[in-house]
Amino acid sequence: MMRTRPLKVALLGCGVVGSEVARIMTTHADDLTARIGAPVELAGVAVRRPSKVREGIDPALVTTDATALVKRGDIDVVVEVIGGIEPARTLITTAFEYGASVVSANKALLAQDGAALHAAAEEHGRDLYYEAAVAGAIPLIRPLRESLAGDKINRVMGIVNGTTNFILDKMDSTGAGYQEALDEATALGYAEADPTADVEGFDAAAKAAILAGIAFHTRVRLDDVYREGMTEVTAADFRSAKEMGCTIKLLAICERSKDGASVTARVHPAMIPLTHPLASVRGAYNAVFVESDAAGQLMFYGPGAGGSPTASAVLGDLVAVCRNRLNGATGPGESAYAALTVSPMGEVVTRYHISLDVADKPGVLAQVATVFAEHGVSIDTVRQQGKDGEASLVVVTHRASDASLSGTVEALRKLDTVRGVASIMRVEGE
Repeated sequence: MMRTRPLKVALLGCGVVGSEVARIMTTHADDLTARIGAPVELAGVAVRRPSKVREGIDPALVTTDATALVKRGDIDVVVEVIGGIEPARTLITTAFEYGASVVSANKALLAQDGAALHAAAEEHGRDLYYEAAVAGAIPLIRPLRESLAGDKINRVMGIVNGTTNFILDKMDSTGAGYQEALDEATALGYAEADPTADVEGFDAAAKAAILAGIAFHTRVRLDDVYREGMTEVTAADFRSAKEMGCTIKLLAICERSKDGASVTARVHPAMIPLTHPLASVRGAYNAVFVESDAAGQLMFYGPGAGGSPTASAVLGDLVAVCRNRLNGATGPGESAYAALTVSPMGEVVTRYHISLDVADKPGVLAQVATVFAEHGVSIDTVRQQGKDGEASLVVVTHRASDASLSGTVEALRKLDTVRGVASIMRVEGE
């Protein structure tokens, strides 16, 4: 039976995403009613600039007092799309206290304080959903949390930032340098005026923390995620990658150790073979590759940002939370029962591509090989080119720990025949 009394929704933030959420709630009102089993009503919109004209939104709903809005007591669901840590954290916990469930797109807050927010939701018997916090419109969190709940996930690896993928794709396809590709991304609106959060990996690291926590049933905070930006990636790195049959992507990688006792989460540029599904992800798109015991290999692909894609994920959560509300139930909360150890980056084992500037004379290769052997790092391939007393030496290793590789590089820098370390990049996806 259809309930006639509407479920009331408070919207915190009305920027690119929030305005699209409001628009869809209005234009798809009948469909949402049919899918939920009751009408949904936009009961208030909290903004910072009330004088701004917001098409399709009744000015009477607009307020600058977000706290008063979530404290009304008649709000069923709060949709938080303002971002940042505060006041979002306080507003969300206040919403729980006053009886509302919460739908959020706030990756930074969830990566930092997800455990506390889940605890607050559980204490008050409310839902906390956040599909939109990772990879925009791509259904990812719910499949990990629900569809694969009976499986054992071993690895989640993906491209979770569209800005960086656009820049790296442009460098790959045109031979452009980093700054040139960034300038184009900025001109096209893919990069912010200050792109630091994207290009230095902060955005992807927050998403990696969320994904690792869900995939491995373990609390993983932002501080647990190793982060390395992509600003040092050069056109020369791409040329080296192509010679290996690879391309370069900024990857978020979350994986379980072989003994199952620990997990790692990291974000950094990496070479991946052109045969890997993630290598073909172009432009500003996102994709996440999941490996599990029973399901095997799965890939989730689509637009990872933007008003409409992100609003799609928000509305999906809104429908789910409203259905729970009508049924007097709540959906899955935090699952951290495994409580696995989160290992540091030094224990991560992978392959490496190291480019050295060396003197072009006999014995250099032997010296370099000796250093690798002394640190227990096995060499897969070596390529050397020399001219006029200078040479470049490219070494690709077999799998080695980050700690052993760091010791190797430190020792290489002390060799008189090594002029410098041009680049070091991990090789993933094999």
